[in-house]
Amino acid sequence: MNRNLALEFVRVTEAAALSAGRWIGRGDKNAADQAAVTAMRESFNSMDFDGLVVIGEGEMDEAPMLYIGEKVGMGKGGHRIDIACDPLEGTSITAKGGSEAIACIAAAEEGGFLHAPDMYMNKIAVGPSAKGAIDITKSPTWNLQEIAKASKKHVEDLCVIILDRDRHKSIIQEVRGTGARIRLIGDGDVSAAIATAIDDSGVDVLFGSGGAPEGVIAAAALRCLGGDMQATLVFENETEWTRAQKMGIKSKDQIYGLNDLAKGNVMFIATGVTNGSFLRGVRYFGGGAKTHSVVMRSQTGTVREIEAKHAFDSKPRYGW
Repeated sequence: MNRNLALEFVRVTEAAALSAGRWIGRGDKNAADQAAVTAMRESFNSMDFDGLVVIGEGEMDEAPMLYIGEKVGMGKGGHRIDIACDPLEGTSITAKGGSEAIACIAAAEEGGFLHAPDMYMNKIAVGPSAKGAIDITKSPTWNLQEIAKASKKHVEDLCVIILDRDRHKSIIQEVRGTGARIRLIGDGDVSAAIATAIDDSGVDVLFGSGGAPEGVIAAAALRCLGGDMQATLVFENETEWTRAQKMGIKSKDQIYGLNDLAKGNVMFIATGVTNGSFLRGVRYFGGGAKTHSVVMRSQTGTVREIEAKHAFDSKPRYGW
């Protein structure tokens, strides 16, 4: 996969972030999401590459979202590139003016991503210090003990990040019983998973269930950062199981490791929409704005941070 694509894709996440940023704190998460989707699609389609969305925001009949199976790019550039994208991860966060909202893309060579349907996925994610120490079939207590050993910490030193949902009450109770600290978040489990691999984020492990598409995107980032992840799909009804089978899922009980979710040469690109633990949000000034982005490649382990200054009179606005 051409390494120059990574630097081209950052223009896509920047466009989505700049568009969504206009909706920060305005209480309309759907408008924020649509602005990001429109900008990301138009930016993709200005690029000379042959892309296919394999992880998106829904199925074909749910357009105008970037849907699973949508072709993006101008159809050039040789080999097909599979795209996993979340134009605005943290729609509610953006609407409320909270933290950790990002626009993000993961890219892989054809067949590099698990084709995960839009359903729930149980996840454990950790950074490089605890790579190989997790087992999603074991309890949170067991995992915290192993993570602490691998990280040369006490369990009480660990910080666990968990989506604040009723379905996680038992996990939260068990983690509290171990003495580990908890950071509860309202949304944004891609950012949360990545935080486990950021040295100064203060986060050691992600527990709980969230969207399966977000799990694949997070896996791509963790591949680049040297972290680890395990996951299982959560089937709430037979309709979900039927959809999953059509997408190539063969077992309800399959345990997915990091390389099952995102394999081969992968890239992860993100731009901050609101301020977060590893990216600053969009900052507007008279006549333009500044963005903060990250570009990662698994092949080299390179992580680039990009601060960009955008002059609105000199570039396409994609609807903002």
